[in-house]
Amino acid sequence: MQSPQPPPFDGKAFVRTLTTSPGVYRHFDAAGELLYVGKAGNLRKRVGSYFLKPRMEPRIAAMVAQIARVEITVTRTEGEALLLESQLIKSLKPRYNILLRDDKSYPYIYLSSGEDYPRLAFHRGAKNLPGRYFGPYPSAYAVRESLNLMQKLFKVRQCEDSYFRNRTRPCLLYQIGRCSAPCVGLISVEDYRNDVRHAEMFLEGRSNAVIDELAEAMEQASKALQFERAAKLRDQVAALRQLQAQNHVQGASADMDVLACRIEAGLACVSVLFFRNGISLGTRDFFPRLPLDAEPADVLAQFIAQYYLERPVPRELILGEALADRDILAELLSQHAGRAVELKSSVRGERAQFLQMAERNAQASLTARLASRQTLGTRFDDLQKVLGLDESPRRIECFDISHTMGELTVASCVVFGPEGPEKSHYRRFNIAGITPGDDYAAMHQALTRRFRKLAEGEGARPDVLLIDGGGGQVAQALEVLRELGVDGIEVVGVAKGPGRRAGEETLVLARLESGSPGRELHPGSSSPALHLVAAVRDEAHRFAISGHRKRREKARERSVLEDVPGIGARRRTALLKAFGGMQGLERAGVEELMQVKGIDRGLAERIYASLHG
Repeated sequence: MQSPQPPPFDGKAFVRTLTTSPGVYRHFDAAGELLYVGKAGNLRKRVGSYFLKPRMEPRIAAMVAQIARVEITVTRTEGEALLLESQLIKSLKPRYNILLRDDKSYPYIYLSSGEDYPRLAFHRGAKNLPGRYFGPYPSAYAVRESLNLMQKLFKVRQCEDSYFRNRTRPCLLYQIGRCSAPCVGLISVEDYRNDVRHAEMFLEGRSNAVIDELAEAMEQASKALQFERAAKLRDQVAALRQLQAQNHVQGASADMDVLACRIEAGLACVSVLFFRNGISLGTRDFFPRLPLDAEPADVLAQFIAQYYLERPVPRELILGEALADRDILAELLSQHAGRAVELKSSVRGERAQFLQMAERNAQASLTARLASRQTLGTRFDDLQKVLGLDESPRRIECFDISHTMGELTVASCVVFGPEGPEKSHYRRFNIAGITPGDDYAAMHQALTRRFRKLAEGEGARPDVLLIDGGGGQVAQALEVLRELGVDGIEVVGVAKGPGRRAGEETLVLARLESGSPGRELHPGSSSPALHLVAAVRDEAHRFAISGHRKRREKARERSVLEDVPGIGARRRTALLKAFGGMQGLERAGVEELMQVKGIDRGLAERIYASLHG
């Protein structure tokens, strides 16, 4: 006997029970899936608009037809509702909301703390090191340009701590006037801290205050007849003033972002021009997930709430659209920043020119993305024809192997879909326990680790599995899939053509049901399918090589002393300083090692054995 169907949701009756307070509402379908999250200054009026209007936009009507339950959360203010809405959209990713795709790859400038000679460095990733983080910057190029500028102006070190601690003489950067050589004590701790403080002030946008301090110090040095110091300060002030003259944004405040949005063919682009300290840091384009019938003002409002409430906010946001919630957003951003933040849409002069630039960038990027999407669609359709698939593939995975003479082998897995690379699904596998240089065994291990999870019901199933290699590598893939009981995947080997020339690759086809590599195809350099296969293969190759290089660099940075029992960081540093680095340490005998404080004969013999084993 079938259980009775629940009665349809009565939206009008539900609205009558609602409060007029501000808050957040959530629409759910019959399966409990979240459809939409919204905020309201008046919950009864806003939620009622979904059920009491005789006519609605197609997107809204499609969503309302699926609503089976509505939940609300009452807040004290509309600003709190906006903040909660933004947090819920980012964490729950409702189907009908505008969603800014999460991107944790924004670069920062990192200034270390807790040491006599802090360092400035490029940083990307989790901010879990002690110190300050300046940014985010729109691109790695902008960070490196800023760090290059820091070297010229303030000479704060940027070298790794391991390199810094083991220097016995100044490096090339000191010779060319880009570092003050704190590694060998050519600058006092006090003077170095002043340089660091000025660098901090500059990164905070207080360049005028830096110039005033340096000018005053220059006068004092001149009065004290310290003419060499005065000349250096004079050059520093001149460099700062020249920089301001070259990069100053006329009529703009120290910090400003300019945002424009364009929508076309169901795709949205938000282009942002970043200005910090009166200097342009460049442009970054964002492509948020877009529901049907959204307007540019809606996209900008959601973008601002999701993007800036998790990051430092500039003093001004120049917008290409007037926002209905501008005052609420400005108040919320001001609370987040701890100072006034202005949102402006009607601007003139320089700001209007920057806004036009952002609008042109948004349109150009959107046009390029649409063209790329159409090109990808053509390539996927052609791949379906070439491989004889029943339908166009939705997910392609490609594996590649990288190593140096068989050492530190790394396998990569990249994923492509109809929208392009899906980088959040990329994976690397550090290969161990195989004969060095055995690429077949490496591929077997990587594929086993990837598809074992699929056999256990975890992860997505690829439609096409590309293997960088010929019949031998394809056989490894087939063997792994048979062992794990995974079926329904088209396995294709990508073998290099004669002379390893692009466009002459051979595709080695093998259906899993047949159990062995099958026929070969030569699509030719004009084939869209081969263009797609080559692009995916090249991305897998790049991803494998970068992973191998990181693993190799990490291995090289690791000192053999770390494997000697009884040698900690302090004794390791003492040994390296005593002998001027690893080369001097390797030349030392047991008796010489015993001269270092804390090293007895037994420990010295172990050190010698590890270095000459």
